[in-house]
Amino acid sequence: MRLDKYTLGTYSPGASLSKQLLWYFIGAPLVESYWLPISSLKVWTLRLFGAKIGQGVRIKPGVKVKFPWRLTVFDYVWIGENAWIDNLATVTIESHACISQGAYLCTGNHDWNHPDFKLIPAPIHIEESTWIGAKSVIGPGVTVKQGAVLALGGVTGRSLEAMTIYTGNPAQAVKQRKLEVLGL
Repeated sequence: MRLDKYTLGTYSPGASLSKQLLWYFIGAPLVESYWLPISSLKVWTLRLFGAKIGQGVRIKPGVKVKFPWRLTVFDYVWIGENAWIDNLATVTIESHACISQGAYLCTGNHDWNHPDFKLIPAPIHIEESTWIGAKSVIGPGVTVKQGAVLALGGVTGRSLEAMTIYTGNPAQAVKQRKLEVLGL
């Protein structure tokens, strides 16, 4: 491959350069801050930069978001310490999902067969009542279906089926999840 030939092609970050700079120098440091551990301030800052965020969302210190204007978070979502939402493409997190500490959501990859290392962005969709375990990794184009669990340190580059618990690298289904209280 020839990295000296690399370009973004038709890809765009989705915001003006001034908005990106304001985010990088003001917004991102506030959201990532350990000095300001208040979720409501982090939510307000993300909304100010274009994120769509519902009610009751908890965002812990150290959370990194690449482009808030490409983030949609429904109600009562928890995002743990040092989670990284690397959203070159959209990331949607539905209600009652838990993204545990250190999880990495990556929406971009490169074509290793392309001579110029072409960028390939693809969205991530995390459906309702899912749990993404600590230090887990989710790759581009993945949908984590309702109630699925990606256990501690799990890695997936493919979509996960509903109400199924996955573990390992690559993530493998280990058993069905039962939530009798919610009737799922």
